[in-house]
Amino acid sequence: MKKVLIANRGEIAVRIIRACRDLGLQTVAVYSKADSEALHVLHADEAICIGEAPSSQSYLKIPNILSACEISGADAIHPGYGFLSENANFASICESCGITFIGPSPKTIAMLGDKAQAKSIAKSVRCPVIPGSDGIVENVELALKEASKIGFPVFIKATAGGGGKGIRIAQNPDDFIRQFTAARTEAEVSFGNPDIYLEKMIMNPRHIEVQILGDKHGNYVHLGERDCTIQRRRQKLIEETPSPILSPHLRKKMGEAAIHLAKAAKYHTVGTVEFLLDEKKNFYFMEVNTRIQVEHTVTEELTGIDLVKEQIRMAMGEKLPFKQKNIKMEGHVFEFRINAENPAKNFMPSPGLIEYYIPSGGPNVRIDSACYPGYRIPPFYDSMIAKLIVKGKDRKEAIEIAKRALHEFYIGGVDSTIPFHQYMLHNPTFLSGEGYNLAFIDTLIEEGCNFIHDESKADTEETASGQRTPASTPH
Repeated sequence: MKKVLIANRGEIAVRIIRACRDLGLQTVAVYSKADSEALHVLHADEAICIGEAPSSQSYLKIPNILSACEISGADAIHPGYGFLSENANFASICESCGITFIGPSPKTIAMLGDKAQAKSIAKSVRCPVIPGSDGIVENVELALKEASKIGFPVFIKATAGGGGKGIRIAQNPDDFIRQFTAARTEAEVSFGNPDIYLEKMIMNPRHIEVQILGDKHGNYVHLGERDCTIQRRRQKLIEETPSPILSPHLRKKMGEAAIHLAKAAKYHTVGTVEFLLDEKKNFYFMEVNTRIQVEHTVTEELTGIDLVKEQIRMAMGEKLPFKQKNIKMEGHVFEFRINAENPAKNFMPSPGLIEYYIPSGGPNVRIDSACYPGYRIPPFYDSMIAKLIVKGKDRKEAIEIAKRALHEFYIGGVDSTIPFHQYMLHNPTFLSGEGYNLAFIDTLIEEGCNFIHDESKADTEETASGQRTPASTPH
């Protein structure tokens, strides 16, 4: 492997370019016409335009990406996350073209990307699974019978689902037919696959995921868990590690379950096994993400292991350089996703020109971003501005560092979710580490919370939308 094409954009593309440069690999950026001035385009050794602004005409256009490989001479592709990262067909085409796909094998992506098959593998290694249908339900009549056996409320889920799409909740039989039809329609539109399966709805769960690594030589490790419970409409907003509610014994059990599943699937790269944790601390397998995660950063800061570099090395056939016993997990880490959204207006998207951008810094603060002053956030893609990652010796110290870092972070021209994060860091329930679940943020929204913390007004001027401006112009 000598030259890596990054089939992605934004902060993850920048992150991959940096890892490649550290490893002595050349990089090729691809970009849409809307991203011609993006940071990943500036940082890469080469950059090739692959189409118009809509992702369907650029970042999802397989022939265009392969053409960019041919033009540049790239012998490997890193898909990042989203877009084509979990597309088994894309991985297979890369393989047939002699291009190294930096990720799992096509067979593994297809197998674990099918939620019903993944659940079957989990069962085979005695990993607890959520009660549900035995595979795909073919039609609404059979589905309704199965739902009645499982017991309401039930989740109706697309087998090829992801990002919160293709999921519906049916509270009773009368509601089931409408929700089943809606889930199938959304699955067909979003994933080109209308297949549906059913799961018992776990009441008031936490979302816990385990980071795994497996090389092509049969070596596997886990790097602990991430608590991703703070979500809005199934989109993660804050992640932390370690989880404040896991005991050492439960942490060990979940880590072992994740590794057993990875071994059974012959999984060879970085990946994430996601679980739901119920009110009685019982955990249930949910799915496997066969790619690098947005929140991989918190695991990197906890363990000191560069996950993107290890992902690339494993794709080159190298062995993991450490065993489970060598991994040290020290401190407490948070990631705050700072998006171009207005939390005071139900997180309304806020694309546009970034007039100024002053990221925070100092000890124990990391910023992963692809933004800069004068950059225009396009309306076509994910609205992320930056990921703010902070570390402390314990959860309390990490929270205090986060407050300082958010206080120092200024963004002008677009709204951001900084006020939301400041609110959360003064919310007694969140600060306790307990008493909240996946519905926590959506419930606050329903109650009319605008997520603006009053104390922030002492040091900043704040518009009604929650946009922050410096108290004085920095020099």
